[in-house]
Amino acid sequence: MPGVRRVVLLTLGWEELPKSVSVYGASADVVMREPVPSVLLDTDAGWLMLDTGFNTALIRDPWLHARYHDVPGYTAILPGPGEPIEEALDKAGIPFDGITAVALSHFHVDHAGGLKLFAGRVPVHAQAREHTFGLSGDPAVEAHAIHRVDFDDPRIDWRLADGDAEIATGVTAISTPGHTPGHQSFVVEIDGSVGGGGFVFAFDAADLTENIEDELAIGGYIGVTPEETIEPIRRLKSLAAARGFPLVPGHDPVVWPTLTDDLAARFGG
Repeated sequence: MPGVRRVVLLTLGWEELPKSVSVYGASADVVMREPVPSVLLDTDAGWLMLDTGFNTALIRDPWLHARYHDVPGYTAILPGPGEPIEEALDKAGIPFDGITAVALSHFHVDHAGGLKLFAGRVPVHAQAREHTFGLSGDPAVEAHAIHRVDFDDPRIDWRLADGDAEIATGVTAISTPGHTPGHQSFVVEIDGSVGGGGFVFAFDAADLTENIEDELAIGGYIGVTPEETIEPIRRLKSLAAARGFPLVPGHDPVVWPTLTDDLAARFGG
């Protein structure tokens, strides 16, 4: 089957936060340093980027930091002095103009912040429910670290889906609401010419391996109960099992760097 020819994982920063953000009921005294994930997929139409990390201006500017990032118990960490996306692309040997589309799992501050670099440049895929919620004016939006400044830009060429949708050859967005109203995960099928197989990227439908293996509710959710966040995990596990693909948690500090190295060895870079 035709599909993606190369998969490159990026770490666009880190977050220090209580484990209870990732696993409902975990001790708030246990602090984790979790990677901020992004995935680059080499498709027939060019490179597709899944998620864009932080808006660096909201972290580096002291006034904006006080407005958007002054959260007790939480620290956003950038990997270098420049724009993380540009630095990561340069390290991977992929030109910025090689990115021909972006897809967002959801609009949280650590996933949609880099969208500013792509406004007016490439189409951006998201779930319609996420877009509607983000622009709704509901106080819950900002209370849950979804900042309108990251995505309310008339130059953005939105491609909004209502449920599961193929967004590129070999890439299917899977509706997994719960963490946010329009969260989506992704099934990625690898082209047979480079060995086949594939991956299911959960993103924040399941932050950690234990969310998946033990079917533990996630700690961040909007409009649902914690128990209801287990259903998207089970759906993703079923999809992954049916295809024989690994299910990749979104913020696991062991899985993410290990898979990053494994894919670099497989595909180069």
